[in-house]
Amino acid sequence: MKKIRIAIVGYGNIGKYALQAVEAATDMVCAGIVRRSGSAEGCPELNGYKVVRDITELGKVDVAILATPSRKVEENALRYLPMGINTVDSFDIHSQIWDLRETLAPVAQKSGAVSIISAGWDPGSDSVVRALMQGLAPKGVSYTNFGPGRSMGHSVAAKAIPGVRDALSMTIPLGTGIHRRMVYVELEAGADFAQVAAAIKADPYFASDETHVTAVESVDALNDVGHGVNLVRKGVSGSTHNQMLEFNMRINNPALTGQVLVMVARASMKQKPGCYTMIEIPVIAMLEGDKASLIRHLV
Repeated sequence: MKKIRIAIVGYGNIGKYALQAVEAATDMVCAGIVRRSGSAEGCPELNGYKVVRDITELGKVDVAILATPSRKVEENALRYLPMGINTVDSFDIHSQIWDLRETLAPVAQKSGAVSIISAGWDPGSDSVVRALMQGLAPKGVSYTNFGPGRSMGHSVAAKAIPGVRDALSMTIPLGTGIHRRMVYVELEAGADFAQVAAAIKADPYFASDETHVTAVESVDALNDVGHGVNLVRKGVSGSTHNQMLEFNMRINNPALTGQVLVMVARASMKQKPGCYTMIEIPVIAMLEGDKASLIRHLV
């Protein structure tokens, strides 16, 4: 069987775990890693892989896993899709997902490529669970309670604020979908803490939540990439009330994100050209193995 050739664009936390997931998949092979440095320096686990600055140096690539900050997803996808390369990403700015889909869809269709966006665990696999819960109880209310744990997207956003050397954003669930953001920042020399804190609180990642910013000597001393989610729906099936549905998980955040990206990279090879979110894709398309075996095992 011809293996899917995967390029990993970006090699931070998510890129490292995405590579592990590609290595574990028998239907994929890593075509190479795209890094700003163009080298494997400091990453001995990349010995044996081609590490480049530009994806065109990798030859044939079927799917580019965009393991980049959410705010870099659009520009990367708009570059790779016209090359006929499928793209998958974990874009996590919920309020902008539909707009990103509308931007990428015509580009993907014109190029005969596929883009699957917002494919982390939330948005992403949790979105699939929320959709299933809504189908099981069409009338009702759902709550998504994150954490306690480190939010990768929020931490990256805080770290991008001028004057911040490193940052950790912890999500603390208060119940009924309400969260507190506890942001710990390691400041650059001479940075004004009050200005940094105000900029973080004004950022769209934080503006809608109660946010507390604390200056610390070392973010690394606090860092834990564990996270979790509790999804709850209370609703009505037909005319029967009090249907209570719940889903829980406790996870290593970047490891699960990397695994989801690999799942949807596989699924991208089975879709018609266009842009999709995970709730638009058959779950079976994301799984390794032939359809008959999967149905016998899972149904």
